[in-house]
Amino acid sequence: MSVELLMNVTPSETRVAYIEEGILQEIHVDRESKRGIVGNIYKGKIIRILPGMQAAFVDIGLEKAAFLHASDIMPHTECVSDSEQEQFQVKDISELVRQGQDLMVQVVKDPMGTKGARLTTDITLPSRYLVFMPGPSSAHVATSQRIESEEERERLKSIVEKYITDAGGFIVRTAAEGAHQHELEQDVAFLSRLWGKIQERMSRPVSKNLLYGELELSQRILRDFVGDPIERILVDSKLTFDLLTEFTHEFMPEVTNKLVHYKGNIPIFDLYDIENEIQRALDRKVKLKSGGYLIIDQTEAMTTIDINTGAFVGHRNLEETIFNTNIEATIAIARQLRLRNLGGIVIIDFIDMQEEIHRERVLQSLQESLNKDRAKTTINNFSSLGLVEMTRKRTRESIEHILCEECPSCRGRGMVKSVETVCNEILREIVRVHKAHRSEYFLVYASTAVANALTADESHALAEVELFVGKRVEVKVEPLYIQEQYDVVLM
Repeated sequence: MSVELLMNVTPSETRVAYIEEGILQEIHVDRESKRGIVGNIYKGKIIRILPGMQAAFVDIGLEKAAFLHASDIMPHTECVSDSEQEQFQVKDISELVRQGQDLMVQVVKDPMGTKGARLTTDITLPSRYLVFMPGPSSAHVATSQRIESEEERERLKSIVEKYITDAGGFIVRTAAEGAHQHELEQDVAFLSRLWGKIQERMSRPVSKNLLYGELELSQRILRDFVGDPIERILVDSKLTFDLLTEFTHEFMPEVTNKLVHYKGNIPIFDLYDIENEIQRALDRKVKLKSGGYLIIDQTEAMTTIDINTGAFVGHRNLEETIFNTNIEATIAIARQLRLRNLGGIVIIDFIDMQEEIHRERVLQSLQESLNKDRAKTTINNFSSLGLVEMTRKRTRESIEHILCEECPSCRGRGMVKSVETVCNEILREIVRVHKAHRSEYFLVYASTAVANALTADESHALAEVELFVGKRVEVKVEPLYIQEQYDVVLM
């Protein structure tokens, strides 16, 4: 399988396209303006202790001093017994830190308003499958409770336990379910090298407070996809290319020779028509090669997908046509879930099939198509209503939420009131205002379409209202008004 990563970098935005066999499968977007500092590790200095608040202010090199509470100075206790946790219950912050002390801290909450960042000394370093917890008190392995299979948890734990040292332990993440031993070993090696670098920087004289910054998108992608069969990584920014070269030399040397600085005259995303693919990923309608199509609606609670045969009439009979359309749809659905990064509950309305074997094969095809998806998915059988319910683990914001915002006209409804509806609202408003206030005549400001309708198709209704209120109604076009917007002014 041919896999390529294409990285398009500008000063304000980084985009990474994941290409399989020449087809866009995933798109990742990171904007500089929305980057926080959560996860960053700093060399901090205690500048003030507040015993009454059981907290301390810490200088980490930012404009505002950061906040460290006594409860955030405790070592890793989420995986030890209650009796063992008692030894960590220190009440007085003065026993934990002293003014002027240097210590390693990690940001758990970004600065907000007048408040500085919230810190912890409970350092964690994440990778794709593992989280490293430094310190002798953390020298154990914990597994995510979301991995339901006890057998799988034990398998993962037995693999990772071999790498436990006094330097620290690991939490096996949910994403590790089904991971191979060599993939876990790659994560252990990456985290060990990273922690070594952080400790080395901590021991140096303070020239820069930041010891470790949560990786930029380009680096996170390489970290998370290190186990994938990537043939080459094209980067259109020399600065980012040099950064990634240095990063891979330090932490994943096996990837360095796959990096390529793209210098072509054609924009890098035009190589595989990615710009148009991104635009199509924002559409409700997804066309199938056979002539059928999908309708994808993303809501707050769930995502619904409806399959239609469209122009596809088949060659044999109706049942065969429906079956073939549904099979084709399963492949398209799996790709769209990855491409749009749709998570949570997904309801799929396949075209009704009479044959039980056809329903089984459609479910099998959907499962096989989702096997390439890095996010965990769970598929249920057809319900009594003929629907397939499935879930997909949320890993990041959907592409729609990243690239789009609520429509100012419909305010998220997806539709606007018709011209006729708005005209009727205006006529009712005229009557309401007439009963409450006196005026010589009424002046109505409305959008072009609504104003034209009031003076043409709805002119008879307007004339009846004028007769009822005994006042003249003048209509004026306001080009800047959206279709639902209008004003009734007393003159």
